[in-house]
Amino acid sequence: IAQKIGESLGQTVVVETRAGAGGNIGTEYVARAQPDGYTLLLATNGMAIQPHLQKLSWDPMKDFTPVGLVAVYSLVIAVHPSVAAQNLPELIAYAKAHPRQLTYGSSGSGGPLHMGAELFRSHAGIDLLHVPYKGNAPMTIALLSGEINMVFDSPVGPLPNIRAGKVRALATTGKRRSSSLPDVPTVIESGLPGFDYESWNGIVAPAG
Repeated sequence: IAQKIGESLGQTVVVETRAGAGGNIGTEYVARAQPDGYTLLLATNGMAIQPHLQKLSWDPMKDFTPVGLVAVYSLVIAVHPSVAAQNLPELIAYAKAHPRQLTYGSSGSGGPLHMGAELFRSHAGIDLLHVPYKGNAPMTIALLSGEINMVFDSPVGPLPNIRAGKVRALATTGKRRSSSLPDVPTVIESGLPGFDYESWNGIVAPAG
């Protein structure tokens, strides 16, 4: 995205990662930045979720100017190869028989990955153990090492590891199959009718 924006604007775009707190650290930084158009935020739907979970120093409606929608995508439910389940029904059956023994990682409490996992947990009637990390990178490392059993992530992150057989994709969370993972069934196809969860990314600027 940065490269394409740079080409379009004729400007150098520098990506500055400020991970942590479910995206709140980076979001607060941009909220307090000069509204000169030179500091932008790649926001997620966590921006809409977080104010309902905790008191924040920023207001999504007052402190930002929306610029444009970048992407809407389903999540992929991916497991470490040590997990015996080969598909989603088997995973749900195992989780029901072994409450809180399956762990799932997220990029931070209250973020879009966490909320997608919790919605799935509620629909499936299972009890999973949430392990929050300070961003996607440490979450991915934890999955690859077997520190956690599974993740709910955008397809972009786990895709190389899925193709390499390092993790196993069980399902995607949207109404339709992901174009990135066309052979992976949706949660609906896997036996949970009505389940639909998608995340989004958008560009926002400081208000003003």
